[in-house]
Amino acid sequence: MTESNKASHIQWQPYQIDAAARARLKGHQSTVLWFTGLSGSGKSTVANALEQALLARGVHTYLLDGDNVRHGLCADLGFSAADRSENLRRVAAVADLMVDAGLVVLSAFISPLREQRERIKQMLPPGKFLEIYIATPLEECEKRDVKGLYKKARAGEIQQFTGISDPYEAPEAADLVLNTAEFSLEQSVQLLLDLLLAKAVIAPAAT
Repeated sequence: MTESNKASHIQWQPYQIDAAARARLKGHQSTVLWFTGLSGSGKSTVANALEQALLARGVHTYLLDGDNVRHGLCADLGFSAADRSENLRRVAAVADLMVDAGLVVLSAFISPLREQRERIKQMLPPGKFLEIYIATPLEECEKRDVKGLYKKARAGEIQQFTGISDPYEAPEAADLVLNTAEFSLEQSVQLLLDLLLAKAVIAPAAT
C-alpha cells in the first residue's frame, strides 16, 4: 500500500471526552517537560526525582526515558541519524497522546539538535512543551561516565557520540536551565516545581 493509499483510508475519529475534561478530573493541567542535555548530565536522575515529588502531590505523571523506550517502542531502531530522528518522533507522538490523557509527561532524551526539539514542540498542543536544559558541562559528564560510554567514544569504539564526535546544540531559550554540578538534586526539583507552579500546571501544595 502506497503512502497516498494509506492516507486515503485513514480518518480522524472524534472523541466526546477531551483534554480539558481529563484535566478537571485530575485536578491539574497536562504538559511535557522535555529534559535535554549530554549523556551523564543528570536528565533521568532529575526527572525521576521530580516524578516522585509530583506523585507526593497527587499529580498524575509518566516518565519517558531514552534507554527504556528502546526496549519496546523503539526496539527496532538503531543509532543512525535517521533512526535517532524516528526515535524522537515516536516519543513525541506518545507524549502527545499522554498530554491528551491529562498527564504531566517527563521526557529525558539527549535530543542534541535544536531543529529536533522544535519539531517535537510543534507536534504537541500549543503551550504544552517545557524545555528543560540540563546544562552540566562535558567535563563533569565525562568524569561521571556512569555507563562507560565516554571512555568508549574517546577510544573510537562508539561513533557519532554526542559531545565527542557529534555536536550538541544547547537550547537558546529553555524554560529552565539546570547544572547538576552546581545544584543539588533537591534544589533542581524545587526549581522545577516552581516552574510548574508559575505555568499553572500544578496548584500550590496544601498546607
